Amino acid sequence: MTDALPVREETIFAPASGFGRAAVAVVRVSGPAAGPALDQLAGGRPEPRRLSLRRLRDPGTGNILDQALVAWLPGPATATGEDMAELHLHGGLAVRAAVLRALGRVPGCRPAEAGAFSRRAFLNGRIDLTEAEGIADLIDAETEAQRVQALRQLDGVLGRQVAAWRETGIDLLAGAEAALDFADEGDVDEDGLDAALAGHAAALRDAIRAALADGRRGERLREGFCVVLAGAPNAGKSTLLNALSGRDAAIVSDIPGTTRDAIEVRCDLGGLPVVLVDTAGLRETADVIEAEGVKRTHHRIRSADLVLHLVPADGEAGPEDLAEVPVLRVRTKSDLPSGAPGEGGLAVSAVTGAGLDALLDAIQGSAASALGGGDALVTRERHREALSRAAGHLDRVAAAPAGFPPELVAEDLRLAVRALGEVGGHVGVEEMLDRLFAGFCIGK
Repeated sequence: MTDALPVREETIFAPASGFGRAAVAVVRVSGPAAGPALDQLAGGRPEPRRLSLRRLRDPGTGNILDQALVAWLPGPATATGEDMAELHLHGGLAVRAAVLRALGRVPGCRPAEAGAFSRRAFLNGRIDLTEAEGIADLIDAETEAQRVQALRQLDGVLGRQVAAWRETGIDLLAGAEAALDFADEGDVDEDGLDAALAGHAAALRDAIRAALADGRRGERLREGFCVVLAGAPNAGKSTLLNALSGRDAAIVSDIPGTTRDAIEVRCDLGGLPVVLVDTAGLRETADVIEAEGVKRTHHRIRSADLVLHLVPADGEAGPEDLAEVPVLRVRTKSDLPSGAPGEGGLAVSAVTGAGLDALLDAIQGSAASALGGGDALVTRERHREALSRAAGHLDRVAAAPAGFPPELVAEDLRLAVRALGEVGGHVGVEEMLDRLFAGFCIGK
């Protein structure tokens, strides 16, 4: 049994156009055997970066597999930084399967794992980690706002800004280390250097903190604006969830306590991602399972972006003090002759549809206000954590008193630069690569 080839010596291939029947299926090949693969299947390599019509043949049997357009893309100016080939096949399942089997028989070629092409693009310096995350977000985008934000990341908006901050940090570190090296020179004004260094560190820290002071708009846009439906049992939460989502997502019953676990439905409201969450009714109960459901409801309420407090016309209003989050009072079952108790809020009926448009408009308005214009720089908790650490180290440099050991100042600057490097994937990222690229579609 032979040892596995190092990643730089392996050649990978995979469909790049998704699965299923289609008019055209694109297969990508990347690595040193991409050219030989074209030689064996297509009878030679066409002129670089030009599509050429070729008959593809099985290298083992010589049988014709398909008539396809093929492209030869010599590296390093390619998506992965390696030699690449593309096969534009007819999109039948049998055609694609036959071509993939034939590629698997080419020496040095193997099927790509999830995210392998994007991983190679990152490892070969074609994209940084934030751009790779932009690809993942673009694949997962469900709404227009998410698509726009993902494209901004893929375009390198965060990567370029963090790279500029990192260059500034490196300059400051170079100055601090130079002061250490030449501290015994008589013409070095240590007080002036310390003051200038502190000022520049404070300016860099302030720029980073300004980017962090965005109300977590980027993360919330990626994950969806969370709207929790809360209230007493039989307040109409499940019925309203089904009405708002347009499908029977939750079981509706007159029996109190039917909903035990949270039920999530993702919606697109005006291009914004909204997650509606049906929860267990809030009440005191001796039922162990229902009590656990109530406990989870309180947890979801505390983490919500908006709580819809449902007050039914034919029941108790339920608890008023829900959480320190925005609460919108909704008077449900407004079609009943008794009328909803209390004043204020929106009156809705899931049966007749009355008030549902106004409620959706209110939810959309809250989501638009919370998510902003989609121009957030920070879109992942990983970014925020690394940038916060960098700002913390710079804060210590800016606040260092006179006579503070210069070695510690330099160390804080070094740690700040390292934290900024983690955002773009320059340092300390090996442990997160598998998690990121494993979520990609094959070949993307």
